[in-house]
Amino acid sequence: MRTADAVIVGGGPAGSTCAWKLLDAGLDVLVLDKATFPRTKLCAGWVTPEALRDLELDPGDYPHSFMTFEALRLHFKFLSIAPRTRQHSIRRFEFDDFLLQRAGAEVVEHKVKSVREEGGDYVIDDAFRCRYLVGAAGTACPVYRNLFHDSNPRASGLQIATLEQEFAYDWQDPTCHLWFFDGGLPGYAWYVPKANGHINIGLGGIAYRLKAQGGHLRDYWRQFTAKLGKRGLVRCDDYRPTGYSYYLRGDVDTVKIGNAYLVGDAAGLATRDMGEGIGPAVASGLLAARSIVDEAEYSLAGIGDFSDLLGRSTAGEKIRRWMLR
Repeated sequence: MRTADAVIVGGGPAGSTCAWKLLDAGLDVLVLDKATFPRTKLCAGWVTPEALRDLELDPGDYPHSFMTFEALRLHFKFLSIAPRTRQHSIRRFEFDDFLLQRAGAEVVEHKVKSVREEGGDYVIDDAFRCRYLVGAAGTACPVYRNLFHDSNPRASGLQIATLEQEFAYDWQDPTCHLWFFDGGLPGYAWYVPKANGHINIGLGGIAYRLKAQGGHLRDYWRQFTAKLGKRGLVRCDDYRPTGYSYYLRGDVDTVKIGNAYLVGDAAGLATRDMGEGIGPAVASGLLAARSIVDEAEYSLAGIGDFSDLLGRSTAGEKIRRWMLR
């Protein structure tokens, strides 16, 4: 049985950030992930300046696709605005692999099934043993499922369902576009160009509202891609979107049981207005590492419910009020 001071289940930004800081403190750290990196990861892929600061990452030192927007184009039913806000886009295929390699932890490809507490340690699939366990494997995290599900049930009203696709495309418009509540969608759609000839398009909506109004994401997808074609933004004859779901930030009461922690989407930390998850994931990974190293309280209270993407603009306030209804 492989033993380590800490086992982190999930090698995305939350898990790799936590591993990075634990290794810096001298702990023996093992990362388990069901995928081989680099791996495809569905995500609009925008990164805030705050997240880069938390990662101590200078854009000039990042060796892969990186694009900066000095403003975003926001579309509402009868209005389009372009608030100034510096944001960045990356490809998760590259970004997550870069962060995991930078962390320097041993990584084992392994799909975790069972987790149990035994004598103050945690045993994973009778193959790995550790004193500290960090669940960083997203919405379907097995650490959440095995240890936290009963004490920290997720609020169904905060579930987001999405469809998106990232692909090579010779885009002509370098602006990031966001459409809110378009055609009755209880959420928003996006067009995010990326450096080196890639693009991510997608849409997401609050699942229970979609169900209540009898809506189907595939119908909204067809409307959305038709709009992109009409505007001359993207023309594609063979769209193949993929769906997934995650949870917006709610009342996260239980994120630590014993020496087991939840971080990132495993804890449901995406912002309530924009569904932005990378920043909260990184911040929670840092907090979990600090708690382990310093034996400090682990609290996510300092991670905001809302993103700084739109600041305190009128548009931002309207979106927040709508999401809180």
